[in-house]
Amino acid sequence: MIEGVYVGWEAVRECFSLDPAVAYLNHGAFGAVPLSVQRAQQRLRDEVEADPVRFYSVGLTERVAHTRRHLATFLGADPDASALVGNTTIGVATVLNSLDLREGDEIVTTEHGYGAVRLAVEAVCARTGARHRTVPLPLAPTDDEVVAGITEAVTGRTRLVIVDQITSPTARLFPVARVVAALRPADVPVLVDAAHVPGQIPVDVTALDAAFWTGNLHKWAFAPRGTALLAVSPEWRERIRPLVVSWEQPAGFPANVEWQGTLDYTAWLAAPTALFTLRTLGVEVVRAHNAELAGYGQRAVAAALGGDAPTGAPGLAMRIVPLPGGLAGDLAGAARLRQRIADELGVEVAVNPYRDRGLLRLSAQVYNRAEEYDRLAQRLPGLIATLA
Repeated sequence: MIEGVYVGWEAVRECFSLDPAVAYLNHGAFGAVPLSVQRAQQRLRDEVEADPVRFYSVGLTERVAHTRRHLATFLGADPDASALVGNTTIGVATVLNSLDLREGDEIVTTEHGYGAVRLAVEAVCARTGARHRTVPLPLAPTDDEVVAGITEAVTGRTRLVIVDQITSPTARLFPVARVVAALRPADVPVLVDAAHVPGQIPVDVTALDAAFWTGNLHKWAFAPRGTALLAVSPEWRERIRPLVVSWEQPAGFPANVEWQGTLDYTAWLAAPTALFTLRTLGVEVVRAHNAELAGYGQRAVAAALGGDAPTGAPGLAMRIVPLPGGLAGDLAGAARLRQRIADELGVEVAVNPYRDRGLLRLSAQVYNRAEEYDRLAQRLPGLIATLA
């Protein structure tokens, strides 16, 4: 038993349909949906199939708007300045689609950014002639290093800065409010990639005052996969171009972003049940439990590998453990190692390359137990030895 971890979590495991033979230590990848939320979504699917015309034709936009108000309020965002989207990557793509980029313009990201976002930026730059500038940062940068690195990379041609609130491959908490404030005098818009924020840490989107903020609710807020929010500042709302033009185009933002005809809206409509589940368990209690357990897992695995791990932010439920040099140093190698850990050890983890070195990322959620991290710590060195 870990000090500070509530003993009742063993019973909570029964609220999920995860395979008991697998230690699922990778909640940060795709989340895990509680049974209560699965059932709520299934009832909505049954409603669709009972009368599809009625479901899509009578009051659906109002139901989506009601859900958006519920989720936005939880995140401290303005419901009328937010739109539901399928995931953070779609939120980023929507913002990129709304920029009038020209040859020589620049988009700034950091070395800690998510791979799919990097690919999206590179694609829009290739199409428009804009330039992608990547800010190099240490594995465990200080807040001052993050702010200085980004601000020094900004030029008179910078049209957008994308910064992670919680970085995906490196599990760092970045000072996004400071970045936004530092760039405000230069009138450079900031897009906050908050894929891992909703549910994991407290957030007040309005107070951040970024031009754009987008985060998933299907990771740490128990929502069905395909549920995310894109918040947009007042000066940008009229300029948002949806990725799909639909019958709600004349309505403008946010309805023109949300409505995509026969999209499966049941994930969004079931999301309030997810927040109810989270609140029932106790939002702060869950956060404290997850952060404590993630720290325990990081220490156990790092010690087993004979090394130290970067100190993570106290409130994060994701931690990283650097792997031995030369292991999983690229995407292909990281994918192979992750699969071997899953197949041979029965443990799901994330493995990401960073500067030619692999990083093992561990997550913690209410269904996890300390013994699962201990099992990984005991068996991972033997697996790695076979790769030497």
